[in-house]
This record gives sequence, structure tokens and C-alpha cells, in this order.
Amino acid sequence: MPRGFGKGAMLWHGRFRKHGYRLTLPRQAILDVLSRTTKHLSAEEIYIEVHRIYPSIGLSTVYRTLELLVQVSLIFKFDFGDGKARYELIRSLEREYHYHHHLICTQCNRVIDYTEFIKDEMELFKKTEKNLSKKYGFKINRHIVQFYGVCDKCIRR
Repeated sequence: MPRGFGKGAMLWHGRFRKHGYRLTLPRQAILDVLSRTTKHLSAEEIYIEVHRIYPSIGLSTVYRTLELLVQVSLIFKFDFGDGKARYELIRSLEREYHYHHHLICTQCNRVIDYTEFIKDEMELFKKTEKNLSKKYGFKINRHIVQFYGVCDKCIRR
């Protein structure tokens, strides 16, 4: 396992082994970049950060690695309607994911993580998941909710 990375490295190493993969330097470097930000980075933005420290890691390696990280459930991949896939580290590797939703500005493409759920909202989502699972015989693992509109900064302009 590569040295000098954060405490998440051991958890990530276990997740890779569970899926029959090794935690390579490029994989670890990308996870490290994502662990240090709360932003939703594109592959190109991740590549720029990784390339600063590891110039031998190419953009195609970043793209392939990101797809693998999504496959082994270490990162989420989002489409916020700006023509670029965006990535976010799954902060909780336990069975229950840390749910949050996104507010996406259609003018400046700002993305705001919305985590301030009230009891009624959580009950509604749980009930909706339960009903959909029952109706369609579908086991729901997670959900993504994205609200599109105009952010406060763009409204003030």
C-alpha cells in the first residue's frame, strides 16, 4: 500500500481487496484528492491535483480509475447538467450512506450540498423507498436528489 496517505487508506485497501483489486498508487492518489475536498470535482480537476504530485499519472489513468472507484462503491458519480461528470468521495463506508442532496444553480453551476434534513423529510424518503421497493420488487441501495434553480449570488446580480 502506498505510504504517506490519510487514515482512509486502510478502509480503502479493504474495500479494494473485497472486490479482488489492489490499492495502487493512482487509486490512492485520486482517493486522497477527493478526501481533501468537499467540492464535486471533474476528472480533469482531479487529474490536475494528482499530476502535481505524481506527474507520471496520466489523464486516461484518472478516467479509468474513477470508473473503477464508482464500481467498488468508494465514490459517487454525478451529472449536474454542465456536460461533465463530477465525483465525490463516499464519506461513510458503512452500510448506510450519508445522505445529502444537491442544490444546483443553472446560471453559475454552483453545487450546494443540502444536509439539513428534518424528521418529516427523512420519513418521506424512507416511506418512498419502501413503497417503490415493494411495488417493483426492487432493492434500493441509495438515492440521489438534485434540485435545480438559481443560487442567491446569481439572484443578487
